[in-house]
Amino acid sequence: MQSPERVKVVVIGAGQAGLSVAYYLRRFELVAEQDFVMLDRAPGAGGAWQHRWSSLRLGTAHRVNDLPGMAEIGLSFDTADRNLPAKEVVADYYGRFEEHFDLRVRRPMNVRSVSNQGVDLLVSFEDLTPQPLEEEQKARGLFGRRRKTFEAAPAPAVPRFELQTQFLVNATGTWGSPFVPYYPGMADFHGRHVHTSDYTEAADFRDKHVVVVGGGTSAIGFMLELEEVAAGLTWVSRRPIDWLDRQELDLEGASAAVARQDEAARSGRALPSVVSGTGVPRSRRIAAGIERGLLVARPMFDRIEADRVVWDGDEGGMARADVIIWATGFRPDLRHLSPLKLREKTGGVTVGQGAAWNDPRIFLAGYGPQASTIGANRAGRMIARQIMAMI
Repeated sequence: MQSPERVKVVVIGAGQAGLSVAYYLRRFELVAEQDFVMLDRAPGAGGAWQHRWSSLRLGTAHRVNDLPGMAEIGLSFDTADRNLPAKEVVADYYGRFEEHFDLRVRRPMNVRSVSNQGVDLLVSFEDLTPQPLEEEQKARGLFGRRRKTFEAAPAPAVPRFELQTQFLVNATGTWGSPFVPYYPGMADFHGRHVHTSDYTEAADFRDKHVVVVGGGTSAIGFMLELEEVAAGLTWVSRRPIDWLDRQELDLEGASAAVARQDEAARSGRALPSVVSGTGVPRSRRIAAGIERGLLVARPMFDRIEADRVVWDGDEGGMARADVIIWATGFRPDLRHLSPLKLREKTGGVTVGQGAAWNDPRIFLAGYGPQASTIGANRAGRMIARQIMAMI
């Protein structure tokens, strides 16, 4: 392995939070690849949006706020084409943003660990770009198969690198850490378990009996998409749905949700679900689904059998299942930070004003109250200012 490069700042993740931090670092006249380096695991621009399902449109998703500086290049999500998949629009806009502000994001780079190296931090990462040996094996039909000698084909070497840095901004979000709760019988299920992160299109579930688990906007969106596709459709939620009699989440509700996230982050507790504290606005499309009896959630089932989910006790009954879609959310993707021992016994990381309280070299952009697109933008400015004050 080569000797590590040394830079002032490493930013991990090039989604909304990472790009916001990088924009303000550039405003403070730091230069990409000279003063700071951005590492992103995804193959292209767009953050987590590039992995979302193709039918998702900007008009039906959570509001996507503009990145700081987007107006300079004549872009705004408010005027974007809502007939195009949201993943394509966001990837296009973020890619143009990266190019205009010369951010030089390195991708696809997977950060394996961040550890202490004296007063600095050591970032170890690997280049996920397909290697020539891998491509050659695929072409010859050897990759992933056995040779005639019954020896496994050699795994292609993954190039690994290191960066030494004064400060680290972790902006990895949650998409890489999907959460699926355990229920008895999960391993005995003969059908498919699908998480939100695996969902691609409704056609994959044509003529299937589908159970959708979750009480947020993703679960509701899946129900609406699958209504005319699935042979049977059942919606279950771990908590009653708090329907709001308005089209969009109001400022008071959003502020309360941010306050709960902030309080949890400052106390080092696991972050609460945002939807559990805000409720779900009853848009016209959702209201119509409720009226026709589609969007009526049953309580959470008690167990899973080979081809069904089952309710015990007073609720009783069963629902046939070929597929269970777990729209049960995500957790912060912080595994690579484990060598730093930032996690508290209460389940979270103590974070205030974007900084890890246990290590002033570490900043968590997009964590807790900064998880919304507008919160991430504000965090970018706040974090960049703190870093510049210490360089």
